[in-house]
Amino acid sequence: METVSKNRCFGGVQGVYTHHSDACACPMTFGLFLPEEAEQGPVPLLWYLSGLTCTHENAMVKAGAQGWAAEHGIALCFPDTSPRGEDVADDPAYDLGHGAGFYVNATESPWSAHYRMWDYVTEELPSIVTANFAIDEERQAVTGHSMGGHGALTMAMSLPGRFRSASAFAPICAPTQSEWGIKQFTAYLGADKAAWARHDATALMEARGFDGPILIDTGTDDQFGDFLSTEVLAAAMAKRRQEGAIRLQKGYDHSYFFVASFMEEHVAFHAEALWA
Repeated sequence: METVSKNRCFGGVQGVYTHHSDACACPMTFGLFLPEEAEQGPVPLLWYLSGLTCTHENAMVKAGAQGWAAEHGIALCFPDTSPRGEDVADDPAYDLGHGAGFYVNATESPWSAHYRMWDYVTEELPSIVTANFAIDEERQAVTGHSMGGHGALTMAMSLPGRFRSASAFAPICAPTQSEWGIKQFTAYLGADKAAWARHDATALMEARGFDGPILIDTGTDDQFGDFLSTEVLAAAMAKRRQEGAIRLQKGYDHSYFFVASFMEEHVAFHAEALWA
């Protein structure tokens, strides 16, 4: 692992690091914010998974999360959204290939050679982070935006006991029923719809739910609202009586202005679960 940059930030340190990934078979980059408390011992960790077209950098510089994390003594990890490089398969469309890994392990050519983002984010990167930084492995939570919200919710429900809480900003809630999902799952996972369902938050909610609290915010003026299927997940949560809330925020769109507006509440929501 190599250090790309380290900057003092809200009393802690915002770092950017690069390393070779065995899961993705290419170099990968991630951001990690450590609060001041990490100088004294392990701190809880909140994962932030970004959306389509993003890198590790978008949320790191736009979401305004570090100040609120510092207030609660929580670390933040910002993974990239896909493998990258000249030899990594790509597509001219913004919603497939570089910046659009969808947090799955691709099984179809040419994507399967590098696009193993599920293994990277759930296994490889956590091992690297906990081995090299003052992170409390037992106190982790997960959040994300759009495609990253999809990843956050599916990981939370698929890995019981891993995360104490889960939240999302405008998540893709039912990708097996959405233009943001059907295209990508067909490309990455092939025609086996059973494989798709394992990465669908609504299907997972119907099948197993989550063993902690969930918080979801989506704007009423989200320009991609038809792709998100918020109402489908809401119905599944209500039927299961899942602990949590879906809030429709009047006038907000899909941008990082929306994310930054509610980041304080999301970090506080996770802090309550992480420090309980």
